[in-house]
Amino acid sequence: MPSNAKVLIHYGPYEACGVVIHREARLEGLKYVMTQDGHTVELVPMDDWNKIEIWVNGELIFQCDIRDLDYGGDGDLDEKCHEALAAVRKAY
Repeated sequence: MPSNAKVLIHYGPYEACGVVIHREARLEGLKYVMTQDGHTVELVPMDDWNKIEIWVNGELIFQCDIRDLDYGGDGDLDEKCHEALAAVRKAY
């Protein structure tokens, strides 16, 4: 995969404190890891609750529960962030 891929992260709302809305705080680490690897990241809200999907070149390459991502981290210690980065590197 070229190091300058456009990565689309589709993310759904999740519940916190009894409120269900789209939040990007859990995506900060994922976004940081991708941009540090040279990729362009675009966040795209979607309607599916508790879910993220990562798309590269029109192909779904990774998905997980958004609540499995660390809240507000830089992604270095988040296993899911590294799994997603590995999937982006393998995609073509």
